[in-house]
Amino acid sequence: MSVLVTAARRAAAALAVGAVAFTSAPASAASQDATSSEARTQVTIAPIDLNGPAISEVKVTVTNEGPDRLRRLKVTFNGPVGWAVQPAVRSVDGSYQPGAAATAEFRIQVPEQRAGFTMRTFTASATYEGGDGRGTATGTRVERSGPVLDRLSDAYNNVAITDENNTKAGNYDGEGNSFSAQKLAAVGLTPGASVTALGAQLTWPAATPGTKNNVSSTGQGVKVAGKGSKLVFLGSGVGNGATGTATVIYADGSSTTGSIGFPNWSFQDATAHGATLVKSTDGRNRPDGYGNAGIAYRIFAHSIALDPAKQVELVVLPANAGIHLFDIAVAP
Repeated sequence: MSVLVTAARRAAAALAVGAVAFTSAPASAASQDATSSEARTQVTIAPIDLNGPAISEVKVTVTNEGPDRLRRLKVTFNGPVGWAVQPAVRSVDGSYQPGAAATAEFRIQVPEQRAGFTMRTFTASATYEGGDGRGTATGTRVERSGPVLDRLSDAYNNVAITDENNTKAGNYDGEGNSFSAQKLAAVGLTPGASVTALGAQLTWPAATPGTKNNVSSTGQGVKVAGKGSKLVFLGSGVGNGATGTATVIYADGSSTTGSIGFPNWSFQDATAHGATLVKSTDGRNRPDGYGNAGIAYRIFAHSIALDPAKQVELVVLPANAGIHLFDIAVAP
């Protein structure tokens, strides 16, 4: 019996230390150069399983790219707000020659996936002595989940435009009101029409009036291709707080974020939230027919800056349903 107990204890001890593993690699000439100003300690996070609810194991690797031995290493790992991580910090014993790597394991509580496209950011930080002499290093990983739509029209979820002879299908503002197709046509916004705004060539929705023809923005992921100076959004707002952050992801995996906002389609300053007025129509359609003649109902443009050297891959729309979008395009 004592032999079995001893074996069990040894197995438990092996599991306890198995959370931190070390690997060694030959030092490169660059890492051995004590005068190199390029030396950095590399912190990388392995892929994370987001198929929750579950407890996922996460590996963080710290590689000594400095000229000296790295010692007294501590690694901290953090996930999105509210995601529990165990343990909070891993202390790693020993010292590591240039080119050597240490891998610390953590466990994170992953909640059930929500519907739609999501981006989750994870960060790992290392503190140490020696190595590159900087004392700290950080690595970040962004995990994506959920569908990426091929085009903005695939995300249409709202009826913003109706014919004056059939207005009941409209519900742009949550109260059954909508833009008049006839009044939009009077200012050049016919189905499929070209629209120039903020240097971009956009397209007015080609959908038939009374069908879904715009996106109430709730964080959808949409493919957008091209290179340019800015990404232009064509839309309008419901309520006075139609603002949010859009994220552009480039083909190389990097990203850009920016704030956009639109005034209320009526009864708010046309320059609110930094928007630019594109078109103004007379009146609107109500559930009982056309009305509110003499009052302007408007379409706006807003943009966020891009890295002109990078290829745009997709856009994550703002998570604010008050933002309504008709098109997105890259401007030169």
